[in-house]
Amino acid sequence: MTIRINADFSQRIVIQPDDYHWVESPMPGVQRMMLDRVGGETARATSLVRYEPFSEFSPHIHSGGEEFFVLEGVFSDEYQRYGKGSYVRNPIGTSHTPKIGKEGATIFVKLQQFDEKDTEQKVIDTQAQPWRQGLVGGLKVMPLHEFESEHVALVKWAPNTQFTAHQHWGGEEIFVLGGTFHDEYGSYAKGSWLRSPHQSRHSPFTKEDGALIYVKTGHL
Repeated sequence: MTIRINADFSQRIVIQPDDYHWVESPMPGVQRMMLDRVGGETARATSLVRYEPFSEFSPHIHSGGEEFFVLEGVFSDEYQRYGKGSYVRNPIGTSHTPKIGKEGATIFVKLQQFDEKDTEQKVIDTQAQPWRQGLVGGLKVMPLHEFESEHVALVKWAPNTQFTAHQHWGGEEIFVLGGTFHDEYGSYAKGSWLRSPHQSRHSPFTKEDGALIYVKTGHL
């Protein structure tokens, strides 16, 4: 059965934490909040996945690649432990067996979305990486990955920062990791997910609490 959730990539999508609807996965102790999905159990998917302490997921091959960011707890597999703030890319053809410890874990994960030529495997502890100055005052950027038109980064916004109006060539996807992100269309608290299509525009800014966001561009 093909599941289609937010499958029209020409549409702007916003999901706030109050919109979350967690569903059980095939494995006990593992729940998913599906942000977008096209396919069955194996699907092109963007999700939040919540692992209870000492839960496991069956061994699997990443037939279209896997990219994830650890939001809470510690995600583990047979290779290593990935603490909060870890950014991981597992290219097409890699495999692993998630096995979570006492801390539990929540991850933001994207599946089946790699270009077949994008073969770099990486693990980045973003809590130990330096920040770079952004394009305007009040912005700091931590690049995480680049391949052709796709760019992935963390962006730290100081309070009361205004960015220039801009157009998203190839689309933009944002997950709010902290604070509150704003644009002329609304306000997005921690845990919000935004997907803006190719050639969409906005003028983002922050207020008193600033913001920390994961952002991917050029991939839609």
